[in-house]
Amino acid sequence: MSGPRITLELSLLEAAHLADLVGQFDELLASGPVGDPAVDRLSPAAYRDDEAASAEFRRLTEGDLHARRRADAALMRASLRHRGAVPLIDDLDRAEAEESLTVVLDAEATSAWLKTLAALRLVLASRLGIVDDDDHEGGDPRYGVYDWLGYRLDGLVQALGS
Repeated sequence: MSGPRITLELSLLEAAHLADLVGQFDELLASGPVGDPAVDRLSPAAYRDDEAASAEFRRLTEGDLHARRRADAALMRASLRHRGAVPLIDDLDRAEAEESLTVVLDAEATSAWLKTLAALRLVLASRLGIVDDDDHEGGDPRYGVYDWLGYRLDGLVQALGS
């Protein structure tokens, strides 16, 4: 896949948090229980007026969709490598946490990042009960993660537009 390269600057702490979230997302897709609203939100009903047809469509397509999402998540996580390994939050001291990580994304990795960041936000929105902008409570730190993922997603979209 050809196209422009996108360069992102992250702190190692940000990269470690992103890698952790992406890992949790992968685990959710790999073992997500049937009927989990967060997983269901990733593949909405194909037929609004026909629950049986929607269930059949989901049964036929969800495995492939989850496999593609997991592949995108793996590509995103791999792009966060620093010195040959994905940084782990618990392994970073204060100085390391503030180090900068430059991530260069080709078109395929950019697509994987866009799709994975959007999916992470959907899962988190489901867990937090966010349906629209009015459902945002400032006191819960998970809303900060939701906003931060949105900030990173918006920055990537802006970089694509320039």
